[in-house]
Amino acid sequence: MERKLIADFVKENLAEERTGHDYYHGKRVAVLAERMLLADHPEAGQKSRDIAYTAGFVHDTIDEKVCPNPSKVLAKLREVFTAAGLSASDQDNVFFAIEHMSFSKNIDRHYRLSLEGEYVQDADRLESLGAMGIARAFVYSGKHDDKIYDPEIPPMELVSHDQYRNHEETTINHFYEKLFKLEGLMNSRAAQKEARRRTEYMRDFVREFRHEWYLD
Repeated sequence: MERKLIADFVKENLAEERTGHDYYHGKRVAVLAERMLLADHPEAGQKSRDIAYTAGFVHDTIDEKVCPNPSKVLAKLREVFTAAGLSASDQDNVFFAIEHMSFSKNIDRHYRLSLEGEYVQDADRLESLGAMGIARAFVYSGKHDDKIYDPEIPPMELVSHDQYRNHEETTINHFYEKLFKLEGLMNSRAAQKEARRRTEYMRDFVREFRHEWYLD
């Protein structure tokens, strides 16, 4: 498979992205998904590796948070995948993963992904944890005019996709509403280990933030 075609498409498609869902995020998810897949399944062949890499790289090109017309991008992706040498069945694997892997899509139901899709989902969730997760949380909230924190706005228990997208949010509440929950949602051994490390780092940050906030 010609991986450069995949990377070039994402770089062009997300060139104006400024919320932490950009080309470099896609690249990190692609590399991390493939790396974890091989760590847990060293027998994984090139086909499986290409699926994980491709889905990881392109997953945010159709994300509703950053893409105004996902259907149009999906059609273009089919052309890019074919040109890159990905078979029709492998393309379907990628499409199912990227259309069903997000946290919001799985709040009120759980989609069963392929093995490769599970590693891409894990890699994307790991990107929401640790130092990278903290940085991405604040840049996303700033772009959407969310408050950093407001003690008068308590965290919510999220029960649906629409609630997740439309409730009043602060950046610090986002840690409690979503980010601290991700460690328990990892599919793979490799991701579970890394999620523990990154989550503890993030908990330390939030503890320090709250300590500094309540100086009075």
